[in-house]
Amino acid sequence: MIGQHHTASGAHFAFTDRWGGVSAAPYDALNLGGAVGDTPDAVRANRRLAAESLKLDPAAVVWMNQVHGREAAVVEGPWPDGPVPAVDAVVTARRGLALAVLTADCVPVLLADPVAGVAAAAHAGRPGMAAGVVPAAVEAMVRLGAEPSRITARTGPAVCGRCYEVPEALREEVAAREPAAWAETSWGTPALDVTAGVLAQLAALGVADRQASAVCTRESADHFSYRRDRTTGRLAGYVWLDPAPADRPQTTEGP
Repeated sequence: MIGQHHTASGAHFAFTDRWGGVSAAPYDALNLGGAVGDTPDAVRANRRLAAESLKLDPAAVVWMNQVHGREAAVVEGPWPDGPVPAVDAVVTARRGLALAVLTADCVPVLLADPVAGVAAAAHAGRPGMAAGVVPAAVEAMVRLGAEPSRITARTGPAVCGRCYEVPEALREEVAAREPAAWAETSWGTPALDVTAGVLAQLAALGVADRQASAVCTRESADHFSYRRDRTTGRLAGYVWLDPAPADRPQTTEGP
């Protein structure tokens, strides 16, 4: 199943859960990740089902080869045949082109400036958030004409700060880069809140319209979680903008 949010300004944001697909356990059922051990046929079928439910062309969705870095690529369409570049953010000024990000605890970040016609999707795990993948995505958007004050930001289901336990040294290292990520588990041990770190970065960049999902992937049986299950599927977040009026197909009325 897919939760979708459409703004009055023409921006679309959608996040999947794990249900409604064809994958067998432990990837059941709507696994959208192609590098987790699931069969390629099942992943293709799931991506088609998800795209069709969003009224998107499955062949026209831009996916990434995510590596927990901070590289952002500007795209005008799906990658040509061959290896998909290793990036953790994709940005486009092409209205109607859907950008996708895969996660299973990391933070999916969807961004849109409908006035400029610019959208972005970013994969913000702990390393990427600390390295600045979200600022890199916003910077790429600005180069295409976006303004941070006009950007709408949505983050999807991710492991929460109450559940993301890390060693004390790692918490201190990440919090030194982004203090908002400092957290403590519900059982009193060092933790990180990556979503809080992303939201703080967006606020510092001047992005005022920020909303985060309340779903913790580790706590929710309806979502994939790597920290909970290790071998599991991947969720997806999608962002796209409505075509401009001049780009929409014209209809002719009969007499």
